[in-house]
Amino acid sequence: MDPISLVDVASYLPENRVPTEYFTQFARSDRMAKNIMFRAPTFRHHVAQDETAVDMAERAMAPLIERNGADAVLGVDILLTHTQLPDMPVIGCGADLAKRMGMNPEWILDVHNGGCASFVYMTKIAQTIMSSTSATSALIVAVQNVAGQGMTQTEVRKLAQAVVPGDGCGAGLLRKGDEAPFLSIVCRNYPEFAGDMTGEVDPPRKYWEAGPGQWRVSFTESKIMKVFARGNRLVPEVAIAACDQIGVKSKDVDLLVTNQPNRLFLRNWREALELEPEKHFDTFDECGNLFGAGIPVNLDTANREGRIKNGSLVLMSAFAHAGDFAGAAAVRWGAEPTT
Repeated sequence: MDPISLVDVASYLPENRVPTEYFTQFARSDRMAKNIMFRAPTFRHHVAQDETAVDMAERAMAPLIERNGADAVLGVDILLTHTQLPDMPVIGCGADLAKRMGMNPEWILDVHNGGCASFVYMTKIAQTIMSSTSATSALIVAVQNVAGQGMTQTEVRKLAQAVVPGDGCGAGLLRKGDEAPFLSIVCRNYPEFAGDMTGEVDPPRKYWEAGPGQWRVSFTESKIMKVFARGNRLVPEVAIAACDQIGVKSKDVDLLVTNQPNRLFLRNWREALELEPEKHFDTFDECGNLFGAGIPVNLDTANREGRIKNGSLVLMSAFAHAGDFAGAAAVRWGAEPTT
Protein backbone atom coordinates (compact mmCIF):
# COMPACT_ATOMS: atom_id res chain seq x y z
CA MET A 1 0.00 0.00 0.00
CA ASP A 2 1.02 3.64 -0.40
CA PRO A 3 2.91 4.97 2.63
CA ILE A 4 1.04 7.20 5.05
CA SER A 5 2.49 9.33 7.80
CA LEU A 6 1.44 10.32 11.31
CA VAL A 7 2.28 13.99 11.00
CA ASP A 8 0.85 15.12 14.35
CA VAL A 9 -1.03 13.88 17.41
CA ALA A 10 -2.92 15.72 20.16
CA SER A 11 -5.17 14.94 23.09
CA TYR A 12 -7.59 16.28 25.65
CA LEU A 13 -8.30 15.32 29.27
CA PRO A 14 -11.37 16.64 31.09
CA GLU A 15 -10.73 19.12 33.88
CA ASN A 16 -12.38 16.98 36.57
CA ARG A 17 -9.42 15.04 38.07
CA VAL A 18 -10.88 12.40 40.36
CA PRO A 19 -8.91 10.70 43.18
CA THR A 20 -9.54 7.10 44.17
CA GLU A 21 -11.06 8.31 47.43
CA TYR A 22 -14.16 9.34 45.49
CA PHE A 23 -14.93 5.66 44.93
CA THR A 24 -13.76 4.24 48.25
CA GLN A 25 -16.45 6.19 50.08
CA PHE A 26 -19.06 4.17 48.18
CA ALA A 27 -17.25 0.83 47.89
CA ARG A 28 -18.91 -2.27 49.23
CA SER A 29 -17.12 -5.40 50.40
CA ASP A 30 -16.37 -7.15 47.16
CA ARG A 31 -13.81 -9.86 46.49
CA MET A 32 -13.56 -8.53 42.94
CA ALA A 33 -11.72 -5.50 44.36
CA LYS A 34 -8.78 -7.80 45.14
CA ASN A 35 -8.58 -9.02 41.57
CA ILE A 36 -5.54 -7.92 39.59
CA MET A 37 -7.80 -6.51 36.87
CA PHE A 38 -9.24 -3.85 39.19
CA ARG A 39 -6.25 -2.40 41.06
CA ALA A 40 -6.97 1.32 41.17
CA PRO A 41 -4.98 4.09 39.50
CA THR A 42 -4.21 7.12 41.66
CA PHE A 43 -6.32 9.48 39.54
CA ARG A 44 -8.61 9.49 36.54
CA HIS A 45 -10.40 12.28 34.64
CA HIS A 46 -14.19 12.40 34.27
CA VAL A 47 -16.21 14.18 31.63
CA ALA A 48 -18.60 16.86 32.83
CA GLN A 49 -22.27 15.98 32.78
CA ASP A 50 -22.96 18.31 29.87
CA GLU A 51 -19.78 17.45 27.94
CA THR A 52 -20.41 15.58 24.70
CA ALA A 53 -18.15 13.40 22.57
CA VAL A 54 -18.04 16.20 19.99
CA ASP A 55 -16.97 18.67 22.70
CA MET A 56 -14.10 16.35 23.64
CA ALA A 57 -13.08 15.83 20.02
CA GLU A 58 -13.09 19.56 19.31
CA ARG A 59 -10.83 20.19 22.32
CA ALA A 60 -8.44 17.41 21.27
CA MET A 61 -8.27 18.83 17.75
CA ALA A 62 -7.45 22.38 18.87
CA PRO A 63 -3.66 21.86 19.15
CA LEU A 64 -3.60 20.18 15.73
CA ILE A 65 -5.27 23.20 14.18
CA GLU A 66 -2.94 25.59 16.00
CA ARG A 67 0.19 23.77 14.84
CA ASN A 68 -0.84 22.72 11.32
CA GLY A 69 -3.40 25.32 10.29
CA ALA A 70 -7.14 25.00 9.87
CA ASP A 71 -6.95 24.02 6.21
CA ALA A 72 -4.72 21.01 6.88
CA VAL A 73 -6.92 19.65 9.69
CA LEU A 74 -10.43 20.69 8.74
CA GLY A 75 -9.85 20.04 5.05
CA VAL A 76 -9.00 16.34 5.39
CA ASP A 77 -10.50 13.86 2.95
CA ILE A 78 -11.24 11.25 5.61
CA LEU A 79 -12.71 11.60 9.11
CA LEU A 80 -12.71 8.46 11.28
CA THR A 81 -14.06 8.45 14.82
CA HIS A 82 -14.42 5.93 17.62
CA THR A 83 -16.77 6.83 20.49
CA GLN A 84 -16.85 4.55 23.52
CA LEU A 85 -20.29 5.77 24.61
CA PRO A 86 -22.23 7.43 21.76
CA ASP A 87 -24.32 10.35 22.95
CA MET A 88 -27.09 9.19 20.65
CA PRO A 89 -27.93 5.49 20.24
CA VAL A 90 -26.64 3.84 17.07
CA ILE A 91 -24.47 6.65 15.66
CA GLY A 92 -21.03 7.87 16.63
CA CYS A 93 -19.91 11.48 16.59
CA GLY A 94 -18.35 11.67 13.10
CA ALA A 95 -20.98 13.58 11.16
CA ASP A 96 -21.83 15.79 14.12
CA LEU A 97 -18.14 16.60 14.58
CA ALA A 98 -17.84 17.53 10.89
CA LYS A 99 -20.86 19.81 11.23
CA ARG A 100 -19.47 21.48 14.35
CA MET A 101 -16.07 22.09 12.77
CA GLY A 102 -17.29 23.09 9.30
CA MET A 103 -15.67 20.06 7.67
CA ASN A 104 -16.81 18.35 4.50
CA PRO A 105 -14.70 15.19 4.06
CA GLU A 106 -15.57 12.68 1.37
CA TRP A 107 -15.33 9.87 3.92
CA ILE A 108 -16.90 9.91 7.40
CA LEU A 109 -16.86 6.61 9.28
CA ASP A 110 -17.76 5.81 12.88
CA VAL A 111 -15.63 2.81 13.83
CA HIS A 112 -17.36 1.01 16.69
CA ASN A 113 -15.62 -2.34 16.95
CA GLY A 114 -12.01 -1.22 17.33
CA GLY A 115 -12.34 -0.72 21.09
CA CYS A 116 -9.03 -0.18 22.87
CA ALA A 117 -7.20 -0.83 19.58
CA SER A 118 -9.30 1.67 17.60
CA PHE A 119 -6.43 4.09 16.92
CA VAL A 120 -4.50 1.35 15.11
CA TYR A 121 -7.64 0.11 13.36
CA MET A 122 -8.57 3.58 12.11
CA THR A 123 -5.02 4.06 10.85
CA LYS A 124 -5.34 0.86 8.82
CA ILE A 125 -8.70 1.94 7.42
CA ALA A 126 -7.29 5.36 6.47
CA GLN A 127 -4.33 3.72 4.74
CA THR A 128 -6.63 1.41 2.80
CA ILE A 129 -8.82 4.30 1.64
CA MET A 130 -5.85 6.44 0.63
CA SER A 131 -4.33 3.57 -1.33
CA SER A 132 -7.48 2.96 -3.36
CA THR A 133 -8.88 6.47 -3.85
CA SER A 134 -7.70 10.02 -4.46
CA ALA A 135 -7.84 10.81 -0.71
CA THR A 136 -4.54 12.11 0.70
CA SER A 137 -5.29 13.07 4.31
CA ALA A 138 -7.22 11.81 7.32
CA LEU A 139 -8.15 12.78 10.85
CA ILE A 140 -8.66 9.95 13.34
CA VAL A 141 -10.33 10.64 16.69
CA ALA A 142 -10.78 8.27 19.63
CA VAL A 143 -13.17 9.36 22.40
CA GLN A 144 -13.38 7.63 25.79
CA ASN A 145 -16.30 9.06 27.75
CA VAL A 146 -17.81 6.22 29.76
CA ALA A 147 -16.08 6.83 33.11
CA GLY A 148 -17.71 10.07 34.20
CA GLN A 149 -21.10 8.96 32.91
CA GLY A 150 -21.32 5.22 33.39
CA MET A 151 -18.99 4.53 36.31
CA THR A 152 -20.45 7.21 38.58
CA GLN A 153 -23.98 5.80 38.54
CA THR A 154 -25.12 5.35 42.13
CA GLU A 155 -25.03 1.55 42.02
CA VAL A 156 -22.15 1.09 39.58
CA ARG A 157 -19.75 3.33 41.54
CA LYS A 158 -19.87 0.81 44.38
CA LEU A 159 -18.27 -1.87 42.20
CA ALA A 160 -14.56 -2.62 41.91
CA GLN A 161 -14.60 -2.09 38.16
CA ALA A 162 -15.78 1.53 38.46
CA VAL A 163 -12.50 2.81 39.89
CA VAL A 164 -10.32 1.89 36.89
CA PRO A 165 -11.61 3.81 33.80
CA GLY A 166 -10.89 7.43 33.03
CA ASP A 167 -12.05 9.74 30.24
CA GLY A 168 -10.04 11.42 27.50
CA CYS A 169 -9.75 11.95 23.77
CA GLY A 170 -6.90 11.60 21.30
CA ALA A 171 -6.60 12.72 17.68
CA GLY A 172 -4.08 11.99 14.94
CA LEU A 173 -3.46 13.78 11.65
CA LEU A 174 -2.45 11.43 8.82
CA ARG A 175 -1.17 12.30 5.38
CA LYS A 176 -0.17 10.25 2.35
CA GLY A 177 3.60 10.31 2.07
CA ASP A 178 6.74 9.17 3.85
CA GLU A 179 7.65 12.12 6.07
CA ALA A 180 6.80 10.16 9.28
CA PRO A 181 5.66 6.85 7.85
CA PHE A 182 3.87 3.90 9.31
CA LEU A 183 6.27 1.09 8.53
CA SER A 184 3.83 -1.70 9.35
CA ILE A 185 0.23 -2.05 10.52
CA VAL A 186 -1.18 -5.37 11.72
CA CYS A 187 -4.89 -5.86 12.46
CA ARG A 188 -6.35 -9.20 13.48
CA ASN A 189 -9.90 -10.25 14.29
CA TYR A 190 -10.66 -13.12 16.67
CA PRO A 191 -14.39 -13.71 16.14
CA GLU A 192 -14.35 -16.77 18.38
CA PHE A 193 -14.14 -14.36 21.32
CA ALA A 194 -16.93 -12.06 20.13
CA GLY A 195 -19.77 -11.90 22.62
CA ASP A 196 -17.58 -12.66 25.62
CA MET A 197 -17.91 -9.04 26.71
CA THR A 198 -21.45 -8.68 28.02
CA GLY A 199 -23.55 -6.24 30.02
CA GLU A 200 -26.16 -6.74 32.65
CA VAL A 201 -28.87 -4.97 34.59
CA ASP A 202 -30.45 -6.20 37.81
CA PRO A 203 -33.35 -6.98 37.53
CA PRO A 204 -32.70 -8.19 33.94
CA ARG A 205 -33.88 -6.08 30.99
CA LYS A 206 -32.51 -4.86 27.69
CA TYR A 207 -30.25 -1.86 28.17
CA TRP A 208 -32.59 0.45 26.23
CA GLU A 209 -35.77 -0.58 28.05
CA ALA A 210 -37.10 1.57 30.88
CA GLY A 211 -36.91 0.03 34.33
CA PRO A 212 -34.98 -0.16 37.60
CA GLY A 213 -31.31 -1.05 37.82
CA GLN A 214 -28.22 0.46 36.17
CA TRP A 215 -26.42 -1.07 33.19
CA ARG A 216 -22.83 -2.21 33.66
CA VAL A 217 -20.31 -4.52 32.04
CA SER A 218 -20.68 -8.01 33.45
CA PHE A 219 -17.62 -9.58 35.08
CA THR A 220 -17.19 -13.01 36.64
CA GLU A 221 -13.92 -14.40 37.98
CA SER A 222 -13.76 -17.09 35.30
CA LYS A 223 -14.41 -14.53 32.56
CA ILE A 224 -11.75 -12.20 33.96
CA MET A 225 -9.11 -14.91 33.90
CA LYS A 226 -9.93 -15.80 30.30
CA VAL A 227 -9.63 -12.19 29.20
CA PHE A 228 -6.43 -11.78 31.18
CA ALA A 229 -4.86 -14.78 29.46
CA ARG A 230 -5.91 -13.50 26.02
CA GLY A 231 -4.65 -9.99 26.65
CA ASN A 232 -1.29 -11.28 27.85
CA ARG A 233 -0.91 -13.16 24.57
CA LEU A 234 -2.54 -10.92 21.96
CA VAL A 235 -0.76 -7.61 22.50
CA PRO A 236 2.78 -9.04 22.28
CA GLU A 237 1.69 -11.32 19.43
CA VAL A 238 0.56 -8.51 17.13
CA ALA A 239 3.40 -6.26 18.28
CA ILE A 240 5.97 -8.88 17.29
CA ALA A 241 4.14 -9.42 13.98
CA ALA A 242 4.42 -5.68 13.24
CA CYS A 243 8.15 -5.80 14.05
CA ASP A 244 8.67 -8.90 11.92
CA GLN A 245 7.23 -7.10 8.90
CA ILE A 246 10.06 -4.56 9.05
CA GLY A 247 12.80 -6.92 10.19
CA VAL A 248 13.42 -5.60 13.71
CA LYS A 249 13.26 -7.14 17.17
CA SER A 250 10.73 -5.74 19.62
CA LYS A 251 13.52 -5.06 22.13
CA ASP A 252 15.09 -2.66 19.63
CA VAL A 253 12.16 -0.22 19.35
CA ASP A 254 12.64 3.19 20.92
CA LEU A 255 9.22 3.46 22.55
CA LEU A 256 6.24 1.18 23.11
CA VAL A 257 2.75 2.60 23.66
CA THR A 258 -0.19 0.32 24.41
CA ASN A 259 -3.67 0.45 25.81
CA GLN A 260 -3.58 0.39 29.61
CA PRO A 261 -6.25 -1.74 31.31
CA ASN A 262 -4.16 -2.24 34.46
CA ARG A 263 -0.60 -2.26 35.77
CA LEU A 264 -0.13 -6.01 35.48
CA PHE A 265 -0.92 -6.04 31.76
CA LEU A 266 1.55 -3.20 31.26
CA ARG A 267 4.30 -5.07 33.08
CA ASN A 268 3.62 -8.38 31.34
CA TRP A 269 3.56 -6.82 27.87
CA ARG A 270 6.80 -4.96 28.49
CA GLU A 271 8.52 -8.10 29.73
CA ALA A 272 7.18 -10.23 26.86
CA LEU A 273 8.63 -7.73 24.38
CA GLU A 274 11.94 -7.56 26.30
CA LEU A 275 11.80 -3.83 26.89
CA GLU A 276 13.17 -1.75 29.75
CA PRO A 277 10.52 0.14 31.78
CA GLU A 278 11.61 3.50 30.39
CA LYS A 279 10.80 2.30 26.86
CA HIS A 280 7.14 1.57 27.67
CA PHE A 281 5.23 4.78 28.25
CA ASP A 282 1.87 4.92 30.04
CA THR A 283 -0.33 7.37 31.95
CA PHE A 284 -2.21 4.78 34.02
CA ASP A 285 -1.70 6.40 37.43
CA GLU A 286 -2.91 9.76 36.15
CA CYS A 287 -5.61 8.66 33.71
CA GLY A 288 -6.63 5.06 34.45
CA ASN A 289 -7.91 2.87 31.64
CA LEU A 290 -8.50 5.18 28.68
CA PHE A 291 -9.73 2.42 26.36
CA GLY A 292 -9.42 3.55 22.72
CA ALA A 293 -8.05 6.97 23.68
CA GLY A 294 -5.11 5.39 25.51
CA ILE A 295 -2.69 5.13 22.60
CA PRO A 296 -3.12 8.68 21.20
CA VAL A 297 -3.24 10.28 24.67
CA ASN A 298 -0.02 8.49 25.63
CA LEU A 299 1.66 9.36 22.33
CA ASP A 300 0.79 13.02 22.78
CA THR A 301 1.85 13.07 26.44
CA ALA A 302 5.18 11.36 25.74
CA ASN A 303 5.79 13.70 22.81
CA ARG A 304 5.11 16.83 24.85
CA GLU A 305 7.43 15.53 27.57
CA GLY A 306 10.23 15.21 25.02
CA ARG A 307 10.26 11.42 25.17
CA ILE A 308 10.00 10.85 21.38
CA LYS A 309 12.69 12.27 19.12
CA ASN A 310 12.18 12.51 15.37
CA GLY A 311 13.44 9.36 13.72
CA SER A 312 12.51 7.18 16.71
CA LEU A 313 10.90 3.83 16.03
CA VAL A 314 7.60 3.86 17.93
CA LEU A 315 5.56 0.70 18.37
CA MET A 316 1.90 0.80 19.37
CA SER A 317 -0.16 -2.27 20.25
CA ALA A 318 -3.53 -3.00 21.86
CA PHE A 319 -6.37 -5.48 22.17
CA ALA A 320 -10.09 -4.76 22.29
CA HIS A 321 -13.00 -5.85 24.45
CA ALA A 322 -12.64 -9.48 25.58
CA GLY A 323 -10.05 -10.18 22.89
CA ASP A 324 -12.06 -10.17 19.65
CA PHE A 325 -9.68 -7.71 17.98
CA ALA A 326 -6.03 -6.70 18.30
CA GLY A 327 -3.81 -4.36 16.36
CA ALA A 328 -0.24 -3.05 16.27
CA ALA A 329 1.65 -0.52 14.21
CA ALA A 330 5.23 0.69 13.90
CA VAL A 331 5.86 4.30 12.92
CA ARG A 332 9.00 6.32 12.24
CA TRP A 333 8.31 9.33 14.44
CA GLY A 334 8.28 12.77 12.89
CA ALA A 335 6.07 14.91 15.14
CA GLU A 336 8.63 16.08 17.73
CA PRO A 337 7.58 19.52 19.07
CA THR A 338 9.45 22.38 17.47
CA THR A 339 9.32 24.56 20.58
